[in-house]
Amino acid sequence: MKLKRRVWVEVDLAQLKRNYAKIAAAVKPAKVLCVLKANAYGLGVEPYARALVSAGCTAFGVAEPFEALQLVDLFRRMARKDLSVQMLSSVLPDEIEPMVRAGVTLPVTDAPTASLIDRAAAKCGVRAKVHFKLDTGMGRLGVLAKDAPRVIREVVKLPHLDCEGIFSHCPMAYEPADPFTEEQIDLFEAVLADVARDGIAFKKVHVAASDAINNFPRAKKPPFNWVRTGINLHGSFDPNGRRALKVKSVLALKTRVAQVRELPPGTTLGYGRTWCLNRTTRVATISAGYADGLPLALTNRGHVLVNGKACPVIGRISMDYTTVDVSRAGAVKPGDEVICLGGSGKGAITPDDWGALKGTHAYEVICALGNRVERQYVE
Repeated sequence: MKLKRRVWVEVDLAQLKRNYAKIAAAVKPAKVLCVLKANAYGLGVEPYARALVSAGCTAFGVAEPFEALQLVDLFRRMARKDLSVQMLSSVLPDEIEPMVRAGVTLPVTDAPTASLIDRAAAKCGVRAKVHFKLDTGMGRLGVLAKDAPRVIREVVKLPHLDCEGIFSHCPMAYEPADPFTEEQIDLFEAVLADVARDGIAFKKVHVAASDAINNFPRAKKPPFNWVRTGINLHGSFDPNGRRALKVKSVLALKTRVAQVRELPPGTTLGYGRTWCLNRTTRVATISAGYADGLPLALTNRGHVLVNGKACPVIGRISMDYTTVDVSRAGAVKPGDEVICLGGSGKGAITPDDWGALKGTHAYEVICALGNRVERQYVE
């Protein structure tokens, strides 16, 4: 008999593909690069990538070399030479040659890095594809906009580089009323116009990630012909800004009831005794806690779904267990399914809801799902 996991997350790959299709349609004729860094934000990069390829995606972004190699190996096994893998952050000197050999598209964050990539490409007997990473105001990585025309003119002369693209990133794109993103786009376009005077142009030009796709239509129109999307693929959004894309959550986090008891008035629950019952209450202890990704911020504030009913979290969430009031949930017994994230209708709970309670965003909620949470994939 196969032992059933106590906590699992169901990832709806059919909904993932629908989300991709909606994004692709919304940005057309621009094309979509799907960001699958951090193991597709912890949800499983291989199932994600296979589903997105079947939906028509041909370009994928990652943060670091081991993520890149995982996708390169998958696409080799799929016999798909048309699929590209791009590192979006930075590349360290010792990482350059392995990435060039693997055919990964690399970021140019400065002229010395470009020279190292050129040397590695010469050694490997190839032309390495690169994208200039332009810092228009993120302040994190890349060529400063004021230096970009000079650096670009210098780097495009290197013989073993295919300077295919240029991109930037926006720190305020979740705030449509903030003028900073428009200023970044202006700066980006000024760099493009400057180098165009020497006949320098790029096949792939991108500035929009998920927030900019929703909030800044200009960022998905010429001269920009690609966009990047990560969190919208999962059906989530930043807490601020518009939600122009009608995408839906792809995941449901579920657990099981461990015990059900009727507890008398005056009973206190959990560490710190933060909840005291004022009446006889039917309390279920469920088999998931903060080690599985339930935010501590749900303590005495959030709810889960049992038998389709919203059941308040009472008492502090612990590492492995959470106590909930199931007085209105009908018959409940050990082993019954509990929905922590997911559901339908008014009672549905999304990563965005948890992000709001936690004072954060859905990225952190999804990435926090514990490693003992089994990933299950459904169509």
